[in-house]
Amino acid sequence: MTSDETTGPATPASGPAADSHQDTPSNPKPGAPKPGPKPGPRPGPRPGAGPKPASPTPAPAPIVPATKHDAFDPREFGRIDEAGVVWLITPTGEREIGSWQAGTIEEGLAHFARRYTDLATEVEIQEERLAARTGDPRKSQAAAKHLLDTLPDASIIGDVAAIEQRLTVIVGSADDVADSLKAERDQARAAAIARKEELATEAESIGAESTQWKAAGDRLRAILDEWKTIKGIDRKTDDALWKRYSKARDAFNRRRGAHFAELDRERAGAKARKEELIERAEALSSSTDWGPTAGAFRELLTEWKAAGRAPRDADEALWQRFKAAQDVFFAARNAASSERDAEFGANATAKIALLDEAEKSIDPASDLDGARREFRTFREKWDEIGKVPRDQMHSLEARARALEKRIRDAEDAQWQRTDPEAQARAAQFADRAAQLEEQAAKAAERGKNRDAEKLREQAAQWREWAQAAQSAIADR
Repeated sequence: MTSDETTGPATPASGPAADSHQDTPSNPKPGAPKPGPKPGPRPGPRPGAGPKPASPTPAPAPIVPATKHDAFDPREFGRIDEAGVVWLITPTGEREIGSWQAGTIEEGLAHFARRYTDLATEVEIQEERLAARTGDPRKSQAAAKHLLDTLPDASIIGDVAAIEQRLTVIVGSADDVADSLKAERDQARAAAIARKEELATEAESIGAESTQWKAAGDRLRAILDEWKTIKGIDRKTDDALWKRYSKARDAFNRRRGAHFAELDRERAGAKARKEELIERAEALSSSTDWGPTAGAFRELLTEWKAAGRAPRDADEALWQRFKAAQDVFFAARNAASSERDAEFGANATAKIALLDEAEKSIDPASDLDGARREFRTFREKWDEIGKVPRDQMHSLEARARALEKRIRDAEDAQWQRTDPEAQARAAQFADRAAQLEEQAAKAAERGKNRDAEKLREQAAQWREWAQAAQSAIADR
C-alpha cells in the first residue's frame, strides 16, 4: 500500500477474472484516461444459494485515529463512493485523493484519517520545536514548506485547511524565531566574551603583581574552573582570550617558583647559620661563669631569631638542639643558685642575730669610745658572714647603717661641745658687748645721751648673741 493507493481483497469473488481487485491511482497523470471497469463477467451467487433478505445498514460510528490528537469523524471531511473513489471535502468543494478497495468504507475512512493524523503529528512536532526554541528554526521552516508543497496532493482525510493554516504560521514565524535566537546567541556570546575578558584581566593582574602565593594560586584555579563553564564563543576569540589567561598564569608560576627558589636558598643559609649558633651554644653549656655566660646565651638567641627560618623539615630539630644546650647551662645555674640561696639564707639569719646583739650592747651616749670598739668588731663579723638573699639585703643594711649613724651623731655632738672656734665666737660676742657698754657709759658722761642709748642697744644685741653661742655649746 503506497501513499496514494491500497490493494487487497474487496469482496469474495471467484472466476479467473476476479482473482484480484485493484484501486485506481488517486492522482492519474494529466491527459491519461481514467481506467474503466475491468473486462470479464462478475461472479453471481453461489449455486443453491438464494437471495438473502435485506437488512438495514447501521450508521457507522465515528472513527478515532490512533494518535494523541482529539478524535474526529472522518465523514465530516471525506467520503468513499461505491466505486471505491476517495473524496476529500474542502471549503471549496470535493477533491479526489485516491481509491479504496482493501476493505469496508469505514476502514478506508479510518485509514485516510490516520494518515491525516500522522501529518498533524509532524506539524505539531515542528510547532513545539519553534515554541520551545530548540533545534534550527530554518529546518522547521523548510520542513513546513515541504509539507505545504505536498499538501494539495496528500491522500488524507481531515481538516486540511487547518493543517495548511498551521504550516503557514510555522513558515511565517520561523524567521522571527531564528532572528530572536540569533540575537540571544549574540548577546550570550558577548556576555561570555566580556566575562572571559574580565577573568583574563584579573589573571593578568595576579600574574604581574600578587605575592599572596597561596591565595593567588587558588584564585587562578577558580578562574580556570569558571572559564571551562563559559561556552558559546567563536574559536578565534576564545583562543586569543585563553592565551592571555595562560600567559598570566605562566608569569605567576614563574614568579612564585623564583620566590620559593630564593626562599630555599635563604633557608639553606639560615640552616648553616643556626648550626653554627648551636655549636657555640653547646660550647657554652658547661660554663660556670654564670653572669657572662647567661648574657652570651641572650646574644645567641637574638642572633638565632635574626637568622630566619631553616627548611621546614630541619628547623624544629635545629631549635631543639639549640634549646637543649641552653637548658644544660641554665639547669646548672639554677642548681647553683639554689645552693647559693640556701647559703645566703643562713647568712641572713646570722646577720640578724649579730644586729640584735649589737643594737642592745652598743651605747655611744654613755661610752663613745667603747661603742666605737664594739662597732668595729661588729663590722668585721658582718663582713665575714657574707652575702644575704636579695630581698633581705636592704633591710639588714639599713639596720647596720642606723647603728653606725648613732655612733657618728654622738661623735659630732662631742666635737661641737669641745669646738674651740665655737668657744672663741661666744667670747668674741661677749667682748664686743662689753666694749659697747663701756662706750655707752663714756658718751653718757659727756652728755651725749642719744649716742649712749644707741650704743647700749647695740651692746644688748651683742650680749644676746654671746649668750646664744654659749647656750649652743652647753647643749652639745
